[in-house]
Amino acid sequence: MTKGSEEKARTGVAGLDEILSGGLTRLHVFLLEGAPGTGKTTIALQFLLEGAALGERCLYITLSETEEELRSSAASHELELNDSIEIFELVPPESLLDADQQQSLLYSSDLELGETTKMIFEAFERLKPARVVIDSLSEIRLLAQSSLRYRRQILALKHFFAKSGATVLLLDDMTSDTMDKTVHSVVHGVVHLEQLAPDYGSERRRLRIVKYRGQSFRGGYHDFIINTGGVVVFPRLRAIEHRTDFHRSTLGSGVAELDGLLGGGIEQGSSTLLIGPAGTGKTFFALQFVDALVKRGGRAVVFVFDEELSLLFDRTKALGIDLEKMRDQGLIHIEQLDAAEVSPGEFAQRVRDRVSDFDAKIVVVDSINGYQAAMPEENALILHMHELLQYLNRQGATTFLTVAQHGLVGDMKTPVDVTYLADTVVLLRYFEALGKIRRAVSVIKKRTGKHEDTIREFTISECGLTLGAPLSEFQGVLRGVPSYMGKGEELLSQPEDD
Repeated sequence: MTKGSEEKARTGVAGLDEILSGGLTRLHVFLLEGAPGTGKTTIALQFLLEGAALGERCLYITLSETEEELRSSAASHELELNDSIEIFELVPPESLLDADQQQSLLYSSDLELGETTKMIFEAFERLKPARVVIDSLSEIRLLAQSSLRYRRQILALKHFFAKSGATVLLLDDMTSDTMDKTVHSVVHGVVHLEQLAPDYGSERRRLRIVKYRGQSFRGGYHDFIINTGGVVVFPRLRAIEHRTDFHRSTLGSGVAELDGLLGGGIEQGSSTLLIGPAGTGKTFFALQFVDALVKRGGRAVVFVFDEELSLLFDRTKALGIDLEKMRDQGLIHIEQLDAAEVSPGEFAQRVRDRVSDFDAKIVVVDSINGYQAAMPEENALILHMHELLQYLNRQGATTFLTVAQHGLVGDMKTPVDVTYLADTVVLLRYFEALGKIRRAVSVIKKRTGKHEDTIREFTISECGLTLGAPLSEFQGVLRGVPSYMGKGEELLSQPEDD
């Protein structure tokens, strides 16, 4: 294993250098492979632009696209190719395109392959670049016609560039033979790009480092997107790498009865899961803590998957919490997300950026149901949530998650079980009593201290959140249809219907 201090050529791709532990080791040959449309050309252009910004001469050798197409592609991403980057459009000699010459023994594939390689070498010798991109290997593979000749040709390219002092990026669109791994064993490192097409929503892109000789790197898949400006990679979150020291205080809700139910409040740097059927008030419970924090001078971020922001602003304002005013004053950051458009890696990066830049002490994710829709499978959801919650906890941020259960009363079904990940679990329920639908709250678990084991009725009105006394004279509240076991009246009074 070489030392991490070895000089690296930065790729210019946000997030990719972090995965590569600083970039590509200079004076070596690397492979960037992926199907058409995965972003190879864009990454290659960013790699050359990064070198040009450092004053290095750069060469783009294209065998599959014309120079005009390449410049048009760069312009679409607002990437300006300056004079430090030369594009060499490698086309066969005119005689090779002549129908009569193609049938002769003189211009066989052997000669055409040799001519192509010679033109590559001549272009390099003329410019003496520090960074080189060859696009793409599929053309060379077709000319080689056999795995042995193809391997020898790649070795020849590698040995030539090894003596030249250049860092080389080979592109392979994997169209001619996806099973041929010849180049993998020859090059210094391999970056593999993938594009996934979900049943609904936009395509998802991800990459992984297949190989990197003598260098540690961040393994596994990493989501990335192609934006105006180029490719942005979201390194897979590893919470163990992010630890900060902070004083653990208790965060109150501003509602004495709720804080009492929680044993005094929620501990800073912990996670709370609010679970219950739709409409029970999960979002409002979380925002109650946000409102209390803002009144004490703190700041929070809220990520909304399921509700239109204008409706949320109107609804909460009528209940005494003016989220829109808090946002306009810079006290909270609230963001609406489309589960069909955002990948888990991109979401995790957004959370990290907001916590870091906004110095947020509360993070609300509403809801896990919407977040799950952005995940390819449930197992991945659990792993992503585990890392994200661990990261937030270690940053001293208090996290509130909401999960909507299927059903309204009786047997509830949870789409995904994340209760074991949360430090505190608050259960909200509908129940029927005295001819009316009512709501109850209880704390199922709290790792960070004691809590009440009672069940309390609550109401949400223009006066805010109100909790009643423990429902000690009712049996079966959590089932939805309780039995009255006492003699007194302990339900919260409600106004008569007009």
